[in-house]
Amino acid sequence: MIPLMPTLPPALASWMDPFGFGRAAVDYWRDGLERSTLYLDVMRQRGNQYLEHIEKTKPNVLGFEAEVVHDGRDLPRPVNYELLRILPPEGVETDPLMRPFVVVDPRAGHGPGIGGFKPDSELGVALRAGHPCYFIGFLPYPEPGQTVEDVVEAEVAFLRHVISLHPDTAEKPMVVGNCQAGWQIMMAAALEPEVFGPILIAGAPLSYWAGHRGQAPMRYTGGLTGGSWITTLLSDLGDGLFDGAWLVQNFERLNPANTWWSKQYHLYSHVDTEAERYLDFERWWGGHVVLGGQEIQYIVDNLFVGNRLSTAQMVTADGRRIDLRNLRSPVVVFCSRGDDITPPPQALGWVQDLYEDTDDLIANEQTIVYCVHDTTGHLGIFVSGSVSRKEHAEFTANMDYIDVLPPGLYETAISRAEDRPDAELIERDYLLEFQPRSVEELDHEIQHRADDERRFATVARVSEINQGLYRAFLQPWAKALATPESARWMRRMHPNRLGYRLLSDRNPLMVPVPVLADRVRRDRHEVGDDNVFRALEGVVSSQITHALEAWRELRDRSLERWFQDVYGQPLLQVLVGLGGDAPVRRHPGAEPEQRRFVKQRHEAIRTRVAEGGSHEAVMRSVIYVLGGAPATDGRNFQRLRASRAELEPDARLADFKHLVREQFFILEQDRERALEAIPTLLKGLGADEIDAHLAHIDHVLAASGELSDHAAKRFARIRELFESARPEPTSPPSMPDETPGASGQPGAAKAAGKAPSGKAENASAKSGTRRSGSRQTAARRRKPPEPKG
Repeated sequence: MIPLMPTLPPALASWMDPFGFGRAAVDYWRDGLERSTLYLDVMRQRGNQYLEHIEKTKPNVLGFEAEVVHDGRDLPRPVNYELLRILPPEGVETDPLMRPFVVVDPRAGHGPGIGGFKPDSELGVALRAGHPCYFIGFLPYPEPGQTVEDVVEAEVAFLRHVISLHPDTAEKPMVVGNCQAGWQIMMAAALEPEVFGPILIAGAPLSYWAGHRGQAPMRYTGGLTGGSWITTLLSDLGDGLFDGAWLVQNFERLNPANTWWSKQYHLYSHVDTEAERYLDFERWWGGHVVLGGQEIQYIVDNLFVGNRLSTAQMVTADGRRIDLRNLRSPVVVFCSRGDDITPPPQALGWVQDLYEDTDDLIANEQTIVYCVHDTTGHLGIFVSGSVSRKEHAEFTANMDYIDVLPPGLYETAISRAEDRPDAELIERDYLLEFQPRSVEELDHEIQHRADDERRFATVARVSEINQGLYRAFLQPWAKALATPESARWMRRMHPNRLGYRLLSDRNPLMVPVPVLADRVRRDRHEVGDDNVFRALEGVVSSQITHALEAWRELRDRSLERWFQDVYGQPLLQVLVGLGGDAPVRRHPGAEPEQRRFVKQRHEAIRTRVAEGGSHEAVMRSVIYVLGGAPATDGRNFQRLRASRAELEPDARLADFKHLVREQFFILEQDRERALEAIPTLLKGLGADEIDAHLAHIDHVLAASGELSDHAAKRFARIRELFESARPEPTSPPSMPDETPGASGQPGAAKAAGKAPSGKAENASAKSGTRRSGSRQTAARRRKPPEPKG
């Protein structure tokens, strides 16, 4: 790099520097200078990439080719969202008859595309599994007057369009919502549950006040700023628009060690190999978008500060209550203990907010499956390749089973197939198991505290007061000062945006950087890790990281202490109307009408214990036997699928799903009475038919290996019940002598011998008619409860 720099002959260098410290220092100095030049060039490329990206009409970071099939700007209430069909990459084929797979991208300050950022992403996994895939993305600027409710209605319209594109597919689309998109699709599913198939929400906050002491510091932000008035101020100064860079800045402040040092140092220390990966990520991270002032205010008031979604307190403009109990689709919640943006309490707390206990959850026919990762961060939940190849791949592969999973709360556990003794029975690399849980057991993850809930409720009241004061005294001045041009300059001068612009080719001082970088690349002198000064650099970097981490912990503890002291004051709580035993907020599961609903639901189920026919008896038996295991897994879906293929091959998945759930309810409410009713359901069947049903059950249970000892004992009891329903054998008629004098008709005995067979055929025909009738009766009976609100 520096040809005029003198170099000593090796022999003289060894004599003058016997320990090599001088040579190591020179090599390190030269390597550091070269790395600095290359690092600065990567920053220049990042700035150019940022400017090119934000100047596009439809910027995104999707890693797949796509085509627009529905533009949200053409809807009656226009929005800046659009529905894209993902085109399979070369060598990948999709089956149009398979369940459609829809990924909704989060709009939380960054641009669209993160759900399909990599080949090993949610979209990549679904494409390789053969699903037709769609993507709901957005444009950088909202439509005039756009609201959150308009976006929710647009997503419903998009799903209806997807369903219309697959008329021959019986299953409803599986919908994936990442982060902010998670609560958005939950709102949509609460309003229009019939258009949703299984729902996967990854890293999505739904209970914003929840969290452990010493963790999740972002939940205190609303209280530290005095409520949502600051959001209104920024929107007013932005001429009705809110810059998403403010949200990104909040995320970055959570981890100053990574933002200010670790991420940049990692690039600097590995600049020869990390530049491409760094630039790919920065293309999304720096692609700031803009939200409408109405949108962000709705989000902050109702969710971040108000926390109204998880307790059914939100009502749409046309008077519809957004009640998550209206969902009729299974919900899979994927979160991580390593996520400091959406920790497990915020992802799972809505279950305890909404349901009083497990009976309440089951009475509402809700299936909730949750998976808690131990280490991955917020972005890793829906971006990490290792997570996609494991958790997301298993969720996608088992989604049909999750769709027919009986109502209840389940925790998933994923194990490697090769590590299990029954590996030969497992078709995939991993086995996904579902372990039944109770709502009370969620306390292990949520750790609810009533005193903290009262503090956050106090923040919500204070926010309303401050918002009123701001609108009365300051808002007229802020709006008078704001113009479209001033708002544009305010966005350009935001520190996060300005950092990209300053280190780009639009800065004249950056002109020599690419020339110097090219020269360094042609004659690079990289030092290895054995260089003592390079090793010392790593030690210093580690100390800087630890110092910043210590400062973060001190900051977070101090702010948490301040929050608790201020909003925990009894006087302040009394002043805002929360003193004494005043209720903090509603708990839908504990309300009298909800308890009456659960009681009536139980009573209605008990009246149907003896209703139905052989199909109900067989399904009840299968569920009872499978319920003998402490956990269920994807192999049980093979059993249920075999049961559907043999028991009701022409039934729609929705009808079969309702049959499974109804029999599960009956067993759940009164198991002994439900089992004792099995002979009644089989009444009128012949011995051959009962044997056929037992053989069917045996075949279904054997679909994926031998039963456990406990399940085998249950199956033995089912056999006894079926045997008790077997009709008593009739005594054979006496055989007269075949002499003409005995009967006068030599063929009379043969004719009499044929009579029982004819009666059996007649009985079989009648029982077949009776079974058909029971199926029709059951089909008429299988109607889900009406949505609430």
